[in-house]
Amino acid sequence: MADDLLATLTDLGGAGVDVVEVGAAEPAREPGRVRIGLHRSGPLPRTGLEPYDILLSAKPAAIFPWVGVGDLDAAADALRDAIERQPIAAAAAAQLLRVSLKLTFDQALTLESLAYSMLLASDGFRAWRGANPARERPDDGAPRVAVERDETIHIRLTRPGARNAFDARLRDELCEALAFALGEQGPVVLTGEGPAFSAGGDLDEFGRAADVGEAHLIRMMRSPARLAHALGSRLTARVHGACVGAGIEAPAAAGRLVAAPDATFRLPEVGMGLIPGAGGTVSIPRRIGRRRACWLAISGTTLDAQTALGWGLVDAVEPP
Repeated sequence: MADDLLATLTDLGGAGVDVVEVGAAEPAREPGRVRIGLHRSGPLPRTGLEPYDILLSAKPAAIFPWVGVGDLDAAADALRDAIERQPIAAAAAAQLLRVSLKLTFDQALTLESLAYSMLLASDGFRAWRGANPARERPDDGAPRVAVERDETIHIRLTRPGARNAFDARLRDELCEALAFALGEQGPVVLTGEGPAFSAGGDLDEFGRAADVGEAHLIRMMRSPARLAHALGSRLTARVHGACVGAGIEAPAAAGRLVAAPDATFRLPEVGMGLIPGAGGTVSIPRRIGRRRACWLAISGTTLDAQTALGWGLVDAVEPP
């Protein structure tokens, strides 16, 4: 029944995707459809871009706000497939990114959290969770975050065995450390132990909230991205290895973000029937624009450090 209703909504234009050549046709303006504009040859269009959520160009070195791809049709087909697999999550991501830059940072975080909580109750997420059952693992009791101080406040993620995955305890300890730094003076540096800065949210905890409304309130109270943004230019995040989901969404809110040469960046949540929920629809478009952020979120593509630097996702690439 739910699949039939979603198919009906898609047929009526309430979900899905529109792919058009920029300048040749206007995309539909239905709010639930993701709008993708294509550019094949000639000068990159600079006007008439407002309706589009994602802009793809056959020029690999296409400038902002375009995403340059080697095979335009293959890239468009991959996006179509991703949207067809999770049309509700893709629509929510595009809709949020259309308005995020028009709001204050905190307002946009609130809107993201509301949308994320709604998607936790969606069939798309439940299907992903059913295909990827959570494992029951005992809490090892080890600290998740270390704080040291000299002239600088050093905050370090200390869950290397799990690639610093954000479970509830790591999130809470990181918030406590950032709140402490906010009440002190001097520069702050955020790093992570082990081979990766952070593999993102701990997948075994996804969807465990008994009440998605309560989950929203907790998410607003415990937001590393909000505290990172409040620290402003005082905070430098130094990331390396895999930076997935929360592992890029929170550090992207820092005043300065430095990547090691081996750093990679990915937003996998739409493929799970969700959206970036650790501040990514807020922090990332403020660095790279809403259309490139939408492409990252829906495609799930991995971005390397040099591309991230060229786009402005990170401020520098330096050895750790």
